[in-house]
Amino acid sequence: MHGILDATANQLRVARRLALRRGASLGERVGRLDDRFVFVVGSPRSGTTFLAGAIGSLPGFVDLGEVAPLKAAVPQLAALEPLEAERRLRRILGVARRVGLVGAVRPIEQTPELAHLVRVIPLAYPEARIVHLVRDGRDVVCSLLEKPWLRREHVEADDAGIAYGSYARFWVEPDRREEFETATDARRAAWVWRSYVTAARSASVPLIEIRYEEMTSEPASVAARLAPAIEAADELLAKALVRAHDSSVGRYRSDLSRDQLDDVLAEAGSLLGELGYS
Repeated sequence: MHGILDATANQLRVARRLALRRGASLGERVGRLDDRFVFVVGSPRSGTTFLAGAIGSLPGFVDLGEVAPLKAAVPQLAALEPLEAERRLRRILGVARRVGLVGAVRPIEQTPELAHLVRVIPLAYPEARIVHLVRDGRDVVCSLLEKPWLRREHVEADDAGIAYGSYARFWVEPDRREEFETATDARRAAWVWRSYVTAARSASVPLIEIRYEEMTSEPASVAARLAPAIEAADELLAKALVRAHDSSVGRYRSDLSRDQLDDVLAEAGSLLGELGYS
């Protein structure tokens, strides 16, 4: 628990410094909380950190990062009735913003696991905007395989206290939990991508869907579509998005073996096809 609180305090210190650096007044820092959140959701390793940072760099916005207590609470929140989940969501984020002194600045929240709570967000924050960043699942798998999060032999935990390893998470289908735990690393990584993307897209709430590949190749086009939806200046957003790089687009062609690609397609091929990636 102390590790979670320390990580959160550090994140919010960063958010506070950013708000101060951008000239946020005392009234903005301690005034009435601005509930016009921008939630950036998507599978881990889809570019959500970059996109949230780009939006958070704009005047009047601040990127909260991944709020560790919220990240740790998502499995419990996902199991609650929506009205109870939204009350707890508001409480966690309300405390985080007060501690971080980013009260009246528009907050950006980028915890990927909120893809599994998309249906709750409009209940908690009716004025919020939800940006769903989608990236080719095969490239996501390449990036996930570089991390220890899903590997059987790793027993560490992240800054939210969530353990690494091959065990079935809360979003794994109950009748497939044993299958998940015995699957290959590549298949588990594809499972992550499919689960998160499907959860966000099936929530039946308004989403602003952005493709990672378009963000890297046509940042001005993405900015022109995204900026009005979040009430931001498209010129400034385009300048922030131009820093996205496309060097990892299509990396699966060289990074995944034939067997790994077969595992990815077996788990997520239908969704890849639906999204136009295969």
